[in-house]
Amino acid sequence: MAKGKDIRITVILECTSCNQKIVNKESTGISRYITQKNRHNTSSRLELRKFCPYCCKHMIHAEIKK
Repeated sequence: MAKGKDIRITVILECTSCNQKIVNKESTGISRYITQKNRHNTSSRLELRKFCPYCCKHMIHAEIKK
């Protein structure tokens, strides 16, 4: 039986530096990753260091709203 609120939820991580570069128009897009997190263990917003193909280096990717 499925519960009303699942413990593990799907979240979207977006590059924080690509958002700032949109003003300068240096980048052609925004890097996004889809992952899961445990709602009980990590109640705050998730931030991970992932590779951004538009910046060509590892940058901080933060959780965004759906």
